[in-house]
Amino acid sequence: MSEKIIMLDLFSPVDFFGINDTNLNLLKNYFPSIKLIARNDTIKILGNDTEIEEFEKKFDIIFKYFNKHGRINEDIISKILSGIYDINSITNESTNDNVLVYGKNGMIIKPLTVNQERLVNSCRLNDMVFVVGPAGTGKTYTAVALAVKALKNKEVKRIVLTRPAVEAGENLGFLPGDLREKIDPYLQPLYDALSDMLPMQKLSSYMEDGTIEVAPLAFMRGRTLDNAFAILDEAQNATVLQMKMFLTRMGKFSKFIITGDVTQIDLPENQTSGLIHAIKILKGIPGIDFIQLDNSDILRHKLVSQILNRYSK
Repeated sequence: MSEKIIMLDLFSPVDFFGINDTNLNLLKNYFPSIKLIARNDTIKILGNDTEIEEFEKKFDIIFKYFNKHGRINEDIISKILSGIYDINSITNESTNDNVLVYGKNGMIIKPLTVNQERLVNSCRLNDMVFVVGPAGTGKTYTAVALAVKALKNKEVKRIVLTRPAVEAGENLGFLPGDLREKIDPYLQPLYDALSDMLPMQKLSSYMEDGTIEVAPLAFMRGRTLDNAFAILDEAQNATVLQMKMFLTRMGKFSKFIITGDVTQIDLPENQTSGLIHAIKILKGIPGIDFIQLDNSDILRHKLVSQILNRYSK
């Protein structure tokens, strides 16, 4: 008897197996001669080589369907198992190709404005992208979705999300609590985006094993980020030296996105924003692109755009 282990990367077992394991039970009924043991995000298969190979073929189609649509049901699984629905059906069917990832409960996460679409296309063509725009334009959210998609597609091995903790001067010693309690308030928007896109159990697992890292900018010093998708958020609050430090962390097979709002700089008046400086000196380098978002991209409450227009005056 042979044994095979299949990992359900990036997916919630409940979403994949179904409530009360209805989807898993369909597989067990269709392959009665093999033994399926599902635990957490793994499936152990016990049987002879021929049976396991046949199971893997069907399971691969089911997995690809779930990966593409973010959900699956008993009807689709039955059609796949009976051969009505095959890999060509998934490849050729008409779907929304600009979907980045499927979040909680099959929520579709995709670019919603022309400029967000430009960001997505730019990231596909360039290894480093600067994204500048006002609050509420989806800079961070779209960037995190691109990172999760890259991890999901195994284009990178890890995600690194960072922001400067400027309000505390990156000198966090005077704040109460341990290190995590000191820095979490500055990183909460990044956690919020991740929690929309990954099952909580999976997100916790990735945070624990280092597949996903969320840390203050100061923690990036001295590192090389290979096979990583790195995002520097709130980059307008990085100094010139901090920006240089972050950009030179880039290793092989990596993608970098730098986001910021140049109208909300919290640095002391005598310090130049590293974001503004980088935009000035890095233009014209192949592989680096710059995307500008504006008030037309704001996706928050309709009043936000009007408020920003008044403040800009």
